[in-house]
Amino acid sequence: MTAWRHLELLVEEPSMEAFLNALLPRLLPADCTYSVHTFQGKKDLLRKLPSRLSAYRAWITSNYRIIVIVDRDSDDCHELKARLERTAATSGLLTRTEAAAGQPWEVINRIVIEELEAWYFGDWEAVRGAYPRVRPSTIRQASYRDPDAILGGTWEAFERIMRRHGYFKTGLRKIEVAKAVATHIDPNCNSSRSFVNFRQAIMEAIL
Repeated sequence: MTAWRHLELLVEEPSMEAFLNALLPRLLPADCTYSVHTFQGKKDLLRKLPSRLSAYRAWITSNYRIIVIVDRDSDDCHELKARLERTAATSGLLTRTEAAAGQPWEVINRIVIEELEAWYFGDWEAVRGAYPRVRPSTIRQASYRDPDAILGGTWEAFERIMRRHGYFKTGLRKIEVAKAVATHIDPNCNSSRSFVNFRQAIMEAIL
């Protein structure tokens, strides 16, 4: 086994990049390096992903792992995952999903359901650590108990709560929030299933 790992993370927007840059140094061991590559939105990532993965195929070594992270938004989760898996296969890279037990893989695809803000709802103490005027009781409301099933858009719901408590009256500053909340996130304590799946992907990638 190689002594170190390197992660290449492909994300669709700057707020996810900011979140990962604040979280990963606390999550990864010292012998693991990473790079986050941001695209100009989900459509841009999906359009450029085939050529990007083909380029990786030409030069990556066995200690590299590629993690593709996209928001579900209103897409069908299974169809979106299948598209990502096909793209990797066409590029000649083996995904974690398609790898046989014990077989080395190169790519893992993860879908955020439905947006990054769902991960904030999954660790409300992290939100309160960054923005202490937010009430702890908010997350106990029925509409917010399942972070991956919030109706009407998670970032819109998060923005409404923040405004109600006196933050971001002129609109949510997503990059600023991503940095602030990620600084307080406990990677081992998050009720968002998509965050748990993301964390598991990271842990598997660095084995």
